[in-house]
Amino acid sequence: MQLLIGVVCMSMIANLQYGWTLFVEPIDDKTGWGRTAIQVAFTIFVVTETWLVPVEGWFVDKFGPRIVVLIGAVLCALSWMLNAMADSLALLYVAAAIGGIGAGGVYGTCVGNALKWFPDRRGLAAGITAAGFGAGSALTVVPIATMIESSGYEATFMAFGVGQGLVVFLLAWFMVAPPKEGPAGAAAAAQTRRHYAPQEMLRTPVFWVMYLMFTMVAAGGLLVTAQLGPIAADYNLEKAPVSLLGLTLPALTFALSIDRVLNGITRPFFGWVSDHIGRENTMFVAFSIEAVGVMALSAYGSDPVAFVLLTGLVFFAWGEIYSLFPACCGDTFGSKFAATNAGLLYTAKGTAALLVPFGNIMVEASGSWQTVFYSVAIVNALAAFLALFVLKPMRTRTVAAATRAAPRLTTRLAD
Repeated sequence: MQLLIGVVCMSMIANLQYGWTLFVEPIDDKTGWGRTAIQVAFTIFVVTETWLVPVEGWFVDKFGPRIVVLIGAVLCALSWMLNAMADSLALLYVAAAIGGIGAGGVYGTCVGNALKWFPDRRGLAAGITAAGFGAGSALTVVPIATMIESSGYEATFMAFGVGQGLVVFLLAWFMVAPPKEGPAGAAAAAQTRRHYAPQEMLRTPVFWVMYLMFTMVAAGGLLVTAQLGPIAADYNLEKAPVSLLGLTLPALTFALSIDRVLNGITRPFFGWVSDHIGRENTMFVAFSIEAVGVMALSAYGSDPVAFVLLTGLVFFAWGEIYSLFPACCGDTFGSKFAATNAGLLYTAKGTAALLVPFGNIMVEASGSWQTVFYSVAIVNALAAFLALFVLKPMRTRTVAAATRAAPRLTTRLAD
């Protein structure tokens, strides 16, 4: 029940990030503010969504999940209502900040709760929960695009903002934390026997290696997420018809729908794989696929069918970071402070978001998306190398040392 509630709540806030690309061109067409200025709102959203999660995670660890999700629901609804009324960039940015705070509270709470309820299957549990965020907007891509076309982006922001927020608000009342002693279970993945307090975790080198890798891979994925609409527009693919799976849709709409589904499927899939073959081995495979997929998109993305299929591959190989890194964090630093610790690691997404506007700058300077694609591919290849040859040995030593020291440690600091 707790896992299902988390998945539905994540689905309801997914459009705040993944539906944003549908609104960029309509907002620019009406206001003339420019893509780069409008995309600053996306960066503000992701920064506030991620960098405040440790604070929200502390409230979850101390007071339970319900109150944080209740407040998050109200803020998420308010954000899109303000977007509907925004007549200046300043108000658009304020709305983005409010939405980021609300979405971060819901996201961090649901993932942290999953890590606590399922210590023996963290990869799969975090993956299933994160799948709600990855695939949650898939069912609403067509309705949102259709409503923007027929009623305008303002009415779409208002209707979906109120509806999504209301669902999260109602479900929040049923969220509870696991028993203090924790649910029983023996983990298949290597796990520490020590529960690191957040300040202890921040002093470990292995945390910062995870943080660097998370930032690297997240930056590439966020850039594609935010810029998919503009990329399709520059390739003249927005309305190009594509027929796949017995359906015929405009290329951008088809790509967004498939991307959301694959971005959701990848999270429990790679989470489950990592429970069996190890977190770092799974990272190496996924990040390598991402590098190849981005290079293929660079070479063949101007074809409508290739654009749909290759963006799907890129999203499939990117979304798993939101299950692998929280699970890796829980394995390495324990369950007691899982929400706060995972929240601190999740701020890497906010750091990565600061790089998103540079995508527009690089395109304006070079006149094409090729430089952006090459940069993303190189960064993912480097992250794959770090996973196998740097993170894996470091984490093995950290977990082994904590396990040996566990019988001699007191709980004074944690308490």
